[in-house]
Amino acid sequence: MKLMTKIAAATLIAANSFAFSVQAAAVEGNYLRKGKQTIVVAVKDGKLFCTRQSDGFEMCHGMTEQPDGTWTGRNMRHPAFKFMKFRGTVTFTAAGLNIKGCALGICKAENWTK
Repeated sequence: MKLMTKIAAATLIAANSFAFSVQAAAVEGNYLRKGKQTIVVAVKDGKLFCTRQSDGFEMCHGMTEQPDGTWTGRNMRHPAFKFMKFRGTVTFTAAGLNIKGCALGICKAENWTK
């Protein structure tokens, strides 16, 4: 009986790892911001990063995935306000992603296409 429990646990862990790998691959790639800026979205060590290709500016900076499939974090940065950190949310859609950041009660959102 103990052997069956260990096999079941190992199977569950492997299935969850595979599901995470598939999901990470689905969100990773190049996205277009404002129709002209290429943003490279990647998952590294379970964290989401959104890096502007032209100069390496990091926007998402280590967001974590939530049970509902969104990614959230407190270290989001906007290119116009590089010195400030924002609380942000990234939601992936069939067409791309929606990114929203809030600081001092002011929120801004953008849609990026894949």
